[in-house]
Order: sequence, then C-alpha cells, then structure tokens
Amino acid sequence: MKYKQLGKTGIQVSELCFGTMTFGAETNEKESKNMFSIAKEKGINFFDCANKYANGESERILGECIKDCRDELIITTKVASRVGSDINSIGLSRKHLMLELEKSLKRLNSDYIDIYYLHYFDPYTSMEDTMRFLDDAVKQGKILYTGVSNWSAWQIMKAIHISKTNFLQAIDCIQPMYSLVKRQAEVELFPLATDQNLAVVPYSPIGSGLLTGKYKNRNVEQSTRLNEKNYYNQRYIDENYHNIADRFCSFADERGYDSAQLAISWAMNNKNVTAPIIGARDSKQLQSNLEAVNINMTQELREEISNLSITPPPAHDRLEEFVDTNNKLR
Repeated sequence: MKYKQLGKTGIQVSELCFGTMTFGAETNEKESKNMFSIAKEKGINFFDCANKYANGESERILGECIKDCRDELIITTKVASRVGSDINSIGLSRKHLMLELEKSLKRLNSDYIDIYYLHYFDPYTSMEDTMRFLDDAVKQGKILYTGVSNWSAWQIMKAIHISKTNFLQAIDCIQPMYSLVKRQAEVELFPLATDQNLAVVPYSPIGSGLLTGKYKNRNVEQSTRLNEKNYYNQRYIDENYHNIADRFCSFADERGYDSAQLAISWAMNNKNVTAPIIGARDSKQLQSNLEAVNINMTQELREEISNLSITPPPAHDRLEEFVDTNNKLR
C-alpha cells in the first residue's frame, strides 16, 4: 500500500479509502469488523462513512472498530441527507449540522472527525452560514478538515471564495462520483482540485458493480445493487453505460485481469485522484478489490481502457484553437 498527501492538509492517506456504507446494512456487525481488520492489516488508514448509512449503524460499527486505534486513522463522515421524520432533519442549516455532528461523534466514539463532508449542496441555506458553522467546529476541535461531496465546480468555488473573504476554514477535499462510465469529474472538478490543491476522493470506481461484469447478461433477477435500489438503476439506466461496461469487461477478460480490480486501478491512477473509495459486502470481495494496488497501470494501459469509454467534452467549445495537445497555450 502506498500513501499520498491529502491535498494541502499535510497528512498522508492510503491510496485506497475503504467505504463502510455496507456496515450494518448488507453486512452484519461481525463481518464488518472482520473487513475493517483486513483493510487495516493491508495498510489502509483511510475510512469513509456517513450519518445516513444504515440509519447510523455504519458509524456505530465503525466506532467500535476504531476504538483501540483511533488516532492512527483518518475517519470521515458526511451530513446533509434526511435522517429523520422531523421537517428540519435534512440539509445544511446550522441547527441540522449542530445536531448531526454531535450524533456522529457519539456513534463514532470519537472526540473529533478528520474530514467532515457536506454530502449534498443545499440551495435553501445560506452558504455563509454553513461555512461559518464548519469554521466554528474546526475551532472547537470537533472536526479537523472539511470536504464536499456531489457539489458542482461553481458551488465549490463559491464556498472557497466565501471562506477566503471571511477568513473561515476552507474546503480541503472533494468527493465526486468517478468511474470509466461516469467521467464528468474530469471536465471541471479535477482541474479545480488541481488549481486549489484539493484532495480528490471519488466514490463508485466500479460503477456500483456495473464494471464487474455481473450485469453483462442484463440479469434482473440477480441480488445486486442496481437491481435492488431504484436510484442506482436510474443512475446507470443509459444503455451507453452498459455498452461501455461490456467493452471494458471483455477487454479485462482478454487481458487476464479481474474487471473490478482493473476498474479501481484505472480510477486510482488518474493523476488528479488522491484515493478512490472501495466498498465490499464481505471479506472475500474486499480482499479481491484490494488487489487493485498490485496492477501495473501503465500510461499505455490506462489510455487503452479510457478509449473504451467516451471522453467527456471540455467545459467550453473551441478549446482546440487556444491550446495544443499538451494543454499549452498556442
């Protein structure tokens, strides 16, 4: 396992981040703890969670896992999603953030959270108010660094501007979706992260299982995430995504690669990526996914894989008139 600098924070994280969304959901507590131990033994020091996962059970189980090694690890969690029936139990208001931060700290059995992500953009709450809350929480020592997930580039830059002009804690990390079938992050988010020296910790590098080959025959009877969760199915409903996945899985088979490992390695070896988030339902699946670090992802191999997909167009037209193939001004 290799380690990388987490943006401008000065801390180092493993090149893979282990996502704990299955803890307490698809995976029982005993197996969750077993997977945590395997990941840690393999050198992972970076664990991702969220307050909504399994209605808080994921945080609680992760808290049990880390109680004897808390300060050796980088622990993240998120806030914004609806977590209760109360009308205000959602969003990025100061009230919701305050209540959920305290609940997450209690469930995680920790005095602090390393990275606290804003899980979604909230158009109904003053961004100044949200950023000031994060600044207060950092000053109180309850969170160390801040991040956003599922935000667009303009929303992130607006938050950065607010932080800088008001001398508040700035954003340190972004968590976009990124895989061979979902490459939108390459257009504006990755260049933004490079420009602002933000860590990039993308999720779904295997496209919620689409890039593993399990959907190759469009088997709707399988017990899989796309078949069981309607919002996952909607996310990948475009037939083009399935066609890309089919080409990729055939390529992996022909070259003798495990397709899930190859998909993770492809995402991991994007120069803008700090550490992709991997998940698993059981120890066997986790151990297989961890082997992604052993793939020799050369530039040539990565380009071959990229060509199986559709490169997203640039953020604006006529770019070719102003820069050459090396992205240098003409």
